[in-house]
Amino acid sequence: MMLTLSCVRFCSGLTTFRTAAHVRPLHSVSGITVAQIDEEVAKLLELKAQLGGDDGKNQFVLKTPKGTRDYNPKQMAIREKVFNTIIGCFKRHGAETIDTPVFELKETLTGKYGEDSKLIYDLKDQGGELLSLRYDLTVPFARYLAMNKITNIKRYHIAKVYRRDNPAMTRGRYREFYQCDFDIAGQYDAMIPDAECLKIVHEILSALELGDFRIKVNDRRILDGMFAVCGVPDDKFRTICSTVDKLDKMSWEDVKKEMVVEKGLSEEAADQIGQYVSMQGGMDLAERLLQDPKMSQSKQACAGLSDIKLLFSYLQLFQVTDKVVFDLSLARGLDYYTGVIYEAVLTQAGVAPVANDTQNGAEENVSVGSVAGGGRYDGLVGMFDPKGRKVPCVGVSIGIERIFSIMEQKAEALAEKVRTTEVQVMVASAQKNLLEERLRLVTELWNAGVKAEVMYKKNPKLLSQLQHCEEAGIPLVAILGEQELKDGVVKLRVVATREEVDVSRADVISEIKRRTSEA
Repeated sequence: MMLTLSCVRFCSGLTTFRTAAHVRPLHSVSGITVAQIDEEVAKLLELKAQLGGDDGKNQFVLKTPKGTRDYNPKQMAIREKVFNTIIGCFKRHGAETIDTPVFELKETLTGKYGEDSKLIYDLKDQGGELLSLRYDLTVPFARYLAMNKITNIKRYHIAKVYRRDNPAMTRGRYREFYQCDFDIAGQYDAMIPDAECLKIVHEILSALELGDFRIKVNDRRILDGMFAVCGVPDDKFRTICSTVDKLDKMSWEDVKKEMVVEKGLSEEAADQIGQYVSMQGGMDLAERLLQDPKMSQSKQACAGLSDIKLLFSYLQLFQVTDKVVFDLSLARGLDYYTGVIYEAVLTQAGVAPVANDTQNGAEENVSVGSVAGGGRYDGLVGMFDPKGRKVPCVGVSIGIERIFSIMEQKAEALAEKVRTTEVQVMVASAQKNLLEERLRLVTELWNAGVKAEVMYKKNPKLLSQLQHCEEAGIPLVAILGEQELKDGVVKLRVVATREEVDVSRADVISEIKRRTSEA
């Protein structure tokens, strides 16, 4: 649009210049002849006409805003399947649901996200209130608990959030996207709710069959203790934590450079951090670190390591330790975490291959990014309570958009036929002038709770009706003809096998229900 207006203004300016040149008694201006000026002006005036001139009717490109997208029926069918799987899991674990406004008071969100606060969408002043679009569902949840004086709840919340990020659409990163959150608020014994959150992540990722995955676990107290014994000043804990959080996207050399050069950490402290963040394991690693000469000096770190041991004992009972790893490089940059943190990442298996991800025909275990994350945030609700009363909370957020992207890739790669409707039967006619009979039958089916449809034509061809069923994946056709009406039957046709059977009009609903329940 700016280019269009600039061209138009330039054309107008040249027209004026050409007029002035003709007025002056010179044959050239700065070595340019009047003929050349006329020729160039003519070209630009032609361009101006193509661009629409000054009449305000310039064409604009129809597109969605940066970082957003539309979803067609096929994509929405995939989304619905994923949502149903996730909601089914949340309900199986006893969660109830809530909703909160899509925008919050700006001060509600300020100071909760560390360096990511710059990604919050601020809105213009609306009648004296400074507002921002919600960045996640966790902070609004904490505000909801404090405002309503709720001290215990197990809730899930599925809604859109907004981040002014640089989008990477192919990797499922958007500026507008859904989050699926599950949280347990309340005073309970250590690590039992935390272990259930990890069990939920394991169940969801297993049910969606996305491929192999790992759930990385750490604890903010272990990180803070590690920073302290490595010589990180107290006022640099959060900013160094944000840098460590980039290890899944950057090499250690780049992370170290950011710590030392940009954030002023000593090289010796950075090297000590590097030794710890390379460690991975399970309960055995927690036991080893409790005996570590440096880490054992930190009460914070020891408390976190003891809880990690307890967590793994519960995870063994929940039968999910095969996918969980204690990883000291996991940091999660959000400021509100106070205890256990975790993140689930998919590995390359089961996902469309990335260029150069194999060598000599052998597949590598390549991470394709985080698909879930969460942790314990015991202090967040207290930030909103006038008396600072704390409500311990732990939760997990499922990265739904990345999961959608992977499911779509899989559907395309396998050329899967995705049904976009749930119609069970098509009411069709074999001859003309049977519209009323079709409408009577489809009404009976709808009233009985059967998902059915008819073609919106008085006399559709039978072949067209059958073809529609094949294209839409409708399993049954209820065919009416003059002979069927005389005999008091409906011809039921199975689309997949083309088998046909006459069913009495009185039994047709029960027969359709029987057949569709078996499918």
